[in-house]
Amino acid sequence: MAHVHVDAPFVPLNLAVLTVSDTRDFDYDGSGDLLSTRLVEAGHWRGDRRIVADDIYRIRAVVSEWIARDGIHAVLVNGGTGFTPRDTTPEALVPLFDKTIEGFGELFRQISHADIGTSTVQSRAIGGVANRTLMFALPGSPRACATAWDGILASQLDARTRPCNFVAMVRPDAAPCASRQPTTTPVTAEHGEEKQP
Repeated sequence: MAHVHVDAPFVPLNLAVLTVSDTRDFDYDGSGDLLSTRLVEAGHWRGDRRIVADDIYRIRAVVSEWIARDGIHAVLVNGGTGFTPRDTTPEALVPLFDKTIEGFGELFRQISHADIGTSTVQSRAIGGVANRTLMFALPGSPRACATAWDGILASQLDARTRPCNFVAMVRPDAAPCASRQPTTTPVTAEHGEEKQP
């Protein structure tokens, strides 16, 4: 089970928050407010925040700008992950991914099952990374965003989390997790013989 090492340094990240909605604005954006508050309370910076309509190309344009910008370490997108015709966030993001973080969506649905039961299968929450920028697409409800932040993102965006976290992937100045450091110990074969390189 992952745990936080209190003696390791915290490394703040610069996060951008995008709300995907045809109806919300900054006066009525509970999910964007929740994510912005949570990340700042955790010690990170909010580098940008926007609201964009449920449109595959507008979503992709904003996120593409952020992943091309130096200094944005992670993008938190909320909304557009369901199955209505207007829900296109996964389709907007997946072509941008250099790598997919399959475990994010899997774990989110596992955690949310405790709250909403089998309705969790209707969430297409996804994660990926492009140009050393993490991207996470969450459902649009504040409750689902809280589940994702509290249950997954808070620890995986914290350099103190062991055995591993995503911080060194996006902040080269951060210490890598032990599991990602090169080993100098020879790997032994059966019967105690050293494997040849």
